[in-house]
Amino acid sequence: MLAILLLFLLPLLGFWLLVAAMIWMPGRSFEGTPPPLEPTAAAMAKRMADGLDMLARDIGPRHLRGREPQLDRAADWIESQLTAMGYAVQRERFEVEGQSVCNLLAQRDGHGNQPKLLIVGAHYDTTPGSPGANDNGSGVVACLELARAFAQSSGRHGLRFAFFVNEEAPWFMTRSMGALVHAEGCAQRREPILAMLCLESVGCFIDLPRSQRYPPPLERFYPDTGDFVAFVSNMASRGLLHRLMRSFRRHASLPSHGLAGWERTLGDVGRSDHKAFWKHGYEAVMITDTANFRDRHYHTSLDLPDHVDTTAMARLVASLQCVIGDLVKTA
Repeated sequence: MLAILLLFLLPLLGFWLLVAAMIWMPGRSFEGTPPPLEPTAAAMAKRMADGLDMLARDIGPRHLRGREPQLDRAADWIESQLTAMGYAVQRERFEVEGQSVCNLLAQRDGHGNQPKLLIVGAHYDTTPGSPGANDNGSGVVACLELARAFAQSSGRHGLRFAFFVNEEAPWFMTRSMGALVHAEGCAQRREPILAMLCLESVGCFIDLPRSQRYPPPLERFYPDTGDFVAFVSNMASRGLLHRLMRSFRRHASLPSHGLAGWERTLGDVGRSDHKAFWKHGYEAVMITDTANFRDRHYHTSLDLPDHVDTTAMARLVASLQCVIGDLVKTA
């Protein structure tokens, strides 16, 4: 009888241990009503709103096939923003279908003993026909604000802010994908990469029940209100994920949840630029509002700034400043 009971209980115990490994996160998610934005965060929200207007309204869809001028205009605008902050911007150029495209890189070196490099990145292209305010204008303007916050700082480890081209189909995880080009270059140069943080669609927050969906069976373990930011990794980056969540939850005034998953069973964990870094053995985490699992305007012509919550984004970016400071030990 005991043997039969063990045969039944052991697989059940194994299942719940597996679930715990995926969804348990250190710290406690923020609850309650967040305080009003401080003046510096309010100014940040205004700059991000202006940036989204530039990317989504003035420039519009940014895709290599049929929208080359807009893609170039977006790159020029991003470079102008970084240059105004004092960065020397590097254009990492490569050719796709006879067209020259580029990643944009802005770096602040580390000053510690054997410094490593933390990469914070976002893709600036969109799917064809979409102005891409949330996907991924939100990631771009958030990354710009993080670059601004660290432009004059120093730390043990270095920081590289990367703006990637060609994340969207048909380039995703091909040799024409900007993040994959960059990650491959990092590996070839044997750069000491501390980690990569990917900002992917971070502007949709909805404080309503049933506003959040999930790939099955995750709906059993997470809330159905889409008011939180998600941190997502593979199992190899689970340690990094826990460090990020612990730090974020100490500082955040925004709900947060995390997931470490296996791509073979949960392919959505790898749906952005961070996957390119996993391929080359680097730890990487995606920070996201969960995109199409929440945002009904995902990949449509209605992905406009009106639907992006820059107030919530300012809270997110302010907390990420603290997280990044913890990682690179800013002085």
